[in-house]
Amino acid sequence: MISPDQIIFAEEQDRLDPLAFLRNQYNLPKERDGSPSIYLCGNSLGLQPLKAHEYVSQELNRWAALGVKGHFEGDLSWVDYSKSMVLATSKIVGAQADEVTIMNTLTVNIHLMLVSFYRPEGKKNKILIEHSPFPSDMYALKSHLRFKGLDPHEVLIELKPRHGEYIIRKEDIETCFYDHGDTIALVYVGSVNYLSGQAFDISDLAQNAHRHGAMIGVDLAHGAGNIILKLHDWEVDFAVWCHYKYLNGGPNSLAGCFIHRHHHGKAGMSRLEGWWGHDAQRRFLMEPDFIPMTGVQAWQLSGPPILSLAGMRAGIEDFYAVGMETLRAKSVILTQFLQDLILAIDDPRIRIISPLTSDQRGCQLSIMLSPPDKKVFEALIASGVVVDWREPGIMRVAPVPMYNSFEEVYKFVSIFKYVLKKQS
Repeated sequence: MISPDQIIFAEEQDRLDPLAFLRNQYNLPKERDGSPSIYLCGNSLGLQPLKAHEYVSQELNRWAALGVKGHFEGDLSWVDYSKSMVLATSKIVGAQADEVTIMNTLTVNIHLMLVSFYRPEGKKNKILIEHSPFPSDMYALKSHLRFKGLDPHEVLIELKPRHGEYIIRKEDIETCFYDHGDTIALVYVGSVNYLSGQAFDISDLAQNAHRHGAMIGVDLAHGAGNIILKLHDWEVDFAVWCHYKYLNGGPNSLAGCFIHRHHHGKAGMSRLEGWWGHDAQRRFLMEPDFIPMTGVQAWQLSGPPILSLAGMRAGIEDFYAVGMETLRAKSVILTQFLQDLILAIDDPRIRIISPLTSDQRGCQLSIMLSPPDKKVFEALIASGVVVDWREPGIMRVAPVPMYNSFEEVYKFVSIFKYVLKKQS
């Protein structure tokens, strides 16, 4: 049962929140009547920073005033526009600056990384993946395997939860490596599963992969800006992510890519190449033969779209200014508060399928409705609550520490409880 003490707790936490000021730096969606939405969907699309409009306008004005000269003139010339953002992003994912670049979109980067890091030889041709990855990951993997003349049904090994469970146990991961380790060429997992919200122990997975002579790649779509990442220290081989979820980069914004220093300049590494990955000092000589830049920048293909970069800049600046440790500290308390309130609802139709301990999840809680009842979700939307629905009957709720408050979480659960009662 939700007690009056819990709203007092929420108000006190909001009053003491060192990040409360950030909420006013984002455009908070409103309902048709002008009232603010309870927006708990940053795991799908983050909110717009106020500065995003300013930064995009600056580049539109530069284009209008300078034309092609905008590539080289100004404090943030287009040629160098991404440099400061790369530095900030590297801090978010726990990398060295020369290990990170901003380029393409997430699925494109998956394909590019598979060219370099999936090198099957003989029986060592398997790819270990999590059960129920985001569909685009699976489409990319299967199509790449077919391109190589391999059968996805024979090559892909899924890490599955036990019957009736939704979380993959560590001991079952260990068993999988024991059974298949000598055949695994690549481990590819999401740092946080999009459906269950489970956060994997990437450090442990990397150690297991390397112990068995395999590469490891990580999809950070639901990890970047959500949990603490240490890609360099964990010796992850590559990682890819988008910027439009927790990083508030705007709809379908540019993606990020990490490649560990171990692989920079490595002889014999396959790679698809393009003009923007060519030695920057020689780029405009228009030479016929490719001379790679140092670090991950060698994997760049084309110059990044500046207007998209400008829209991303504000969100990344906020993360850099505040720091992931501070954001994560609030996130743990905020999501725990949400969990406590949901568990207090006496209704057999709902079940939290996300891990119940903070070290195994990010901010998202996935709530399964049994039997599936999308009318509950639709009623929430009609009541001014923004969450999302994923089949089969899973509602994803993500209180984001950057702009969500404890009082919002309390209001959401109160509305949720009312809707459940009304739909019973």
